[in-house]
Order: sequence, then structure tokens, then C-alpha cells
Amino acid sequence: MSLSALIITYNEEHNIASVIENLDIADEIIVIDSFSTDETTRIAATYKNVTVVQHPFENYATQRNYAISLAKSSWILFLDADERLSPELKEEILETIQMKEAYSAYYFYRTFMFKNTKIRFSGSQTDKILRLFKKENAHYNLDKIVHEKLIVTGKTGKLKNKLTHYSYRNYSDYKQKMIFYGKLKAKEEFKKGIKPTFFHFYIRPLYLFLNKYIFRLGFLDGTNGIIICYLKAFSIYTRFQELKRMNSNH
Repeated sequence: MSLSALIITYNEEHNIASVIENLDIADEIIVIDSFSTDETTRIAATYKNVTVVQHPFENYATQRNYAISLAKSSWILFLDADERLSPELKEEILETIQMKEAYSAYYFYRTFMFKNTKIRFSGSQTDKILRLFKKENAHYNLDKIVHEKLIVTGKTGKLKNKLTHYSYRNYSDYKQKMIFYGKLKAKEEFKKGIKPTFFHFYIRPLYLFLNKYIFRLGFLDGTNGIIICYLKAFSIYTRFQELKRMNSNH
């Protein structure tokens, strides 16, 4: 069975070479870029086994479905530019797609890194995501435009080796990411007709922070745990501020 690796990018010049070289198990690599203003596409184009396609970014679900449509292989592997496969996970992926009784899709558990420090708690303990699947059996739900949901026809399984996610380069980088996600999530809430109240602006963020920091043991991650839990809560606040703005304009 053949494998297409798909990477969605925007201004990932610091990651793109490393992630492409990490995907040496793929039969083809396609970079779907939403018109980066840095060197992302130039760097990606220097690799002979990589196809670079520029496509306007509407939301993650639409962009991922477009990427799937470009793939030539029967199996799809999605990887973010800040994610890496271990040698053990690469071997497990190759073994899995050759199985006659392989399921339609597979979850990866992820290890989160803050700079070069492993995040063990803060809500990351049980994180898993569908990233490996048969092209003909899956597509992304267009109603979920951030933290997009893969709709799978057939059974799903789990791989035992973890995917490493270098999602927290620094405070500023992660804050901007949380603001971006919050604004996208506001579009989902707007479609549902939600009108934000005091509860949404203050109780929801406070609850999320306390849940991640205390009940999901974020305090055991030290200073990094405080930063991560705070910024996740801040994203909730940003979401409803954006939703308030959208409602006031309509």
C-alpha cells in the first residue's frame, strides 16, 4: 500500500525542512500552503519528492479536505509542521498500512513539548488524534472549522507509539496561536446563534483554567503548566470577545 503525507502550512520556515525530512516513509509529500509570507514554499520546493500547492485558507476542515483530494495514495498521513514521527512510530505506520485487516483510520497519542521540555499533564495526558486513514473512508466535518473532526466510515484503531508535538515554541508564539484558534471557534459559535454573556466571558475561562491546572494536574508541569493553562483559558475569552464583535456587526 502507498502512503501520501500531507502538510498544511503558513509561515513555517523554521519547521518545514525538518518535517519533510522526517517523512521519509511517504511515497509522496504534498505541502498545502496558504500563501506564506516567509521562506516556507521556497524551502519546500527544494525537495524533489515534494509537491507544493498554494491554496487560500478558509478554515482547517476545508483546507484538509482539499489536501486529501490531491493525494494519489490509498493511505493518508496528516502531519502538522511542528510534529515529528519517531523511528518506532514510522515502523508501526508502515506495518499497519500493509495489514490485510487494517482498520479505516488510526489514532495517534501525542507527546507535547514546551520548547524542549516534555509536558506531562495540563490536560495533555489523554490527547489523541486521527492522523492516519484510508483516503476512501474519511473526510473532515465542515461544521468543525477548528479542532477539526475526521468523519470515518469503518472501524478505528490506535497506534501504540506516540507522535511528538512541538506546539509551544515560546509564550508569544503560543499566545498568537490561541488567539487565532479562538477567533475561528467564534465563527462556529456564531453559526449556532450564541449570544455571549458574563458566563461565557468569565466563568467558562475560569473553569477551563481550574480544570486543566488543578484537576488535570497542570501544576505538576511547573511554570510551563501555568502558562499553558492560562493561554488555553485566554483562548476561550478571546473566542467570546470575537463572537460579541460579530454579533454587534449583524
